Amino acid sequence: MEMEIKNLLDEYAAAINTKEFIKDDPVQFPHRFSSIRDIEITAFTTATISWGKREMILRDADRMLASMGNAPYDFVMNRGYELYEKRNVHRTFFQPDLAYMLRGFNAIYSRYDSIDTLLSQHNVNGCEAPAWEVCRILREEACKANSGCHNAQCFPSGYATSALKRINMAIRWLVRNDGIVDLGVWRSISPDKLFIPLDVHVGNTARRLGLLKRKSNDRKAVEELTSVLRGFNPQDPVLYDFALFGIGINKLDTDI
Repeated sequence: MEMEIKNLLDEYAAAINTKEFIKDDPVQFPHRFSSIRDIEITAFTTATISWGKREMILRDADRMLASMGNAPYDFVMNRGYELYEKRNVHRTFFQPDLAYMLRGFNAIYSRYDSIDTLLSQHNVNGCEAPAWEVCRILREEACKANSGCHNAQCFPSGYATSALKRINMAIRWLVRNDGIVDLGVWRSISPDKLFIPLDVHVGNTARRLGLLKRKSNDRKAVEELTSVLRGFNPQDPVLYDFALFGIGINKLDTDI
């Protein structure tokens, strides 16, 4: 039974993790750039607004990058965000929320050549759960850059128990390096330390396949599901994010 599930996941992962996938997914936006700083900024800002209907996410991410002159790092370092008005970026996320995040990035890039370098100095890969440490560090940097204020729209206030779906998705893009969909520009975290980006869709598919028992889509559920996936592929457990996406999209009926 376990081997049948692994084979099913491997089959779907191979079918979905292709170059063709990029054009219809938010990962297309960091792919527009070659500089690690442009990629980092685009990955985190795009992931932050990646909820809701896919067509709307793609439209709004494109508009968001256009508001940065399609040059994220230059925009951040020239503080272009200070001219933002209270305009909508995506659903309940507005330009002042985006400006909050970009101030944090300005503070980081004023001291480090990349977010990856900052995380390396914190030895994030040595943590049991790097994604939550990344969230803590970025949250603190943004808070200090914004006069001590927190913004849960950018970084969850309950990050210690949150599934961190969007943070985990951005980190997957930045860390995985198989030369296909994900960009693999970071060295501060190794692929075996990644956690599954868990949303309702992935959670329901995982439960349907018997991979996840916990009913809440929280950190414990992420840890439970990722632990199972590590049993299938210890070096690259988050490869199966593609499989769980593909199986759910195709509404596969299986006897497994």
